[in-house]
Amino acid sequence: MAVDELNFLIGGPQGAGLETTAQVLTFSLAHSGYWVISEREYHSNIRGRHSYIHFRVGRKRPLALTYPLDLLGAMDAETIFTHFKSLEENSYLVYDESSIDKTYKQIPSMEKHLKEILEMEIGEKTVGSIVEYLRSEKGVNTVGINFPKVLSRLSKEFDLSPSQASRYVSSILIGAVSGLMNLKEQSLRKALENRFGGRKKLMKQNLFLIKLVSDSVKEKHGTPIEMNPVRNQERELLVVSGNEIVAMGKLVAGVRYESYYPITPAADECFFLETLDLDSSLVVFQTEDEISAICSAIGAALTGTRSSTSTSGPGFSLMVEALGWAGMNEVPIVITYYQRGGPSTGQPTRGSQSDLLFSIFASHGEFPRIVLSSGDHLEAFKDSVMAFNLAEKYQVPVIHLLDKFLANSIVTMPIPELNLDITRGLVDEKTNAYKRFSLSENGISPRKFLGEEVMWYTGNEHDELGHVSENPDIRRKMYEKRMRKLRLMDKEISQEERAKYYGSEDADFLLVGWGSVKGVCLDAINHMNGAYLHVRFFSPFPRRRVSSILENFDSEKIIFVEHNYIGQLRKLFLMHRLNAGGSIVKYTGRPMYTNELMKGIKTILEKGKRKVVLELGP
Repeated sequence: MAVDELNFLIGGPQGAGLETTAQVLTFSLAHSGYWVISEREYHSNIRGRHSYIHFRVGRKRPLALTYPLDLLGAMDAETIFTHFKSLEENSYLVYDESSIDKTYKQIPSMEKHLKEILEMEIGEKTVGSIVEYLRSEKGVNTVGINFPKVLSRLSKEFDLSPSQASRYVSSILIGAVSGLMNLKEQSLRKALENRFGGRKKLMKQNLFLIKLVSDSVKEKHGTPIEMNPVRNQERELLVVSGNEIVAMGKLVAGVRYESYYPITPAADECFFLETLDLDSSLVVFQTEDEISAICSAIGAALTGTRSSTSTSGPGFSLMVEALGWAGMNEVPIVITYYQRGGPSTGQPTRGSQSDLLFSIFASHGEFPRIVLSSGDHLEAFKDSVMAFNLAEKYQVPVIHLLDKFLANSIVTMPIPELNLDITRGLVDEKTNAYKRFSLSENGISPRKFLGEEVMWYTGNEHDELGHVSENPDIRRKMYEKRMRKLRLMDKEISQEERAKYYGSEDADFLLVGWGSVKGVCLDAINHMNGAYLHVRFFSPFPRRRVSSILENFDSEKIIFVEHNYIGQLRKLFLMHRLNAGGSIVKYTGRPMYTNELMKGIKTILEKGKRKVVLELGP
């Protein structure tokens, strides 16, 4: 029976080809006309620990991930022990028949606490006993494949050694999934071409293995989860990660200098830029640390170059002093900030939204800044352009907040419109005596670029020319001049752009969130009579817009949704003396899933709880 949507997960050891599997399957499904969202969860070690990629595929665009699973593809025994409880009746399990005698106690990479949980729940069960339990008790359809035998066929066909053949194990999962879904060979071939380029030998070997497994699965099981066809399969789509779409937005904005020090998950954006063969004069510079990264970007911005630096929490912590220097000197710099689990090193490869308040208040002293956040890939693209425009228009640092969930999610999406306005702000082209920090009514002084005039920049307070001054009258005037930009930004940047409302006017409840919870919140209200307030700007904060929406809901019907412990957006609302209701939070480092969010909403509305903590996901 054909389906309209499929929710599946593939898992295996870190470094065993899961990313290749995800890329090939995502591209194949996109080529077939389907919408895809997938998110990668992985340990911070280089190789060996358990990783998995969660997919949701549909004829309509999926907004978020959810459980239970329709299909689990297990590259190893650890995947089965970790995820078998996510399968329900009529779902499918693809597993390696050669691992049926293995127990979880024989898996050195499995974390101790998970083994303790399994010992309490299932005792000494083997993979084989779990497979039998799923088949007989849960009604799961099991698809056993003998991985060593399949790889042996590959070895004989192409005269490969066993160690060489073992590198192709990820293609066994591609073959099994494509067989069950009846993915067309043309789409798979296109996906392999996209992944391996002109390496014909790799193409041939992977396609042989995928077809071998796919044909075998079809012969034994048919195509039980084939998806209903999509009518318009000719539309152009991007298959892109969050890191990549941000990089594309920067290119459209005209970035010419990007600095970074390698840090997860920010570095992938810079790595992507480095792989591009561009005719433009873009410089991507890996510095010795994050202090150098932001300082070099500030220097480039002073020359009139559109400049940015990309980082994550620990890196931004090092950048804070230079951020204050940029604020004092009104430097239009963009900081792309990918949040991850903290504090300290925290969880380098897991997601979080725990740096909101830090971004708003980072650095000592007071100075205007813009802090905005993107909720999905399309917003991330447009915001990457807007960030540069706003930085130069108001001559302030702009902090563009993203997170690991968005960065490491791959989606199919329409190609964004490229006719976006590029504005460079107020530039002084006069030749008479120039004052870089001339006092102005709105706080904006005309810019000239280094080399065009003699000018002075210092971290100290200064006069209109930039000369150091501790005169109290000058201090007051320059301080007020900078801070006037806050009023100007609040007046000119659309309130509707800074906080967007989704849902009907007669909704039963209101979810309030920011960043990557947008998708899961929208997915939840599509199944319930709710609305969602998506806050995008935190400085300047859209108080008038937010207040007008909140007044339509009773306090017990307002629910904040965030990936942090204290509910930082809710705290910000309280700081602005706004109505703040209940709270749903998650801080495990795993994504928020639609099914658990809906359950949390019902708990608050029906049981009167004020806070619900979510924890789904291994």
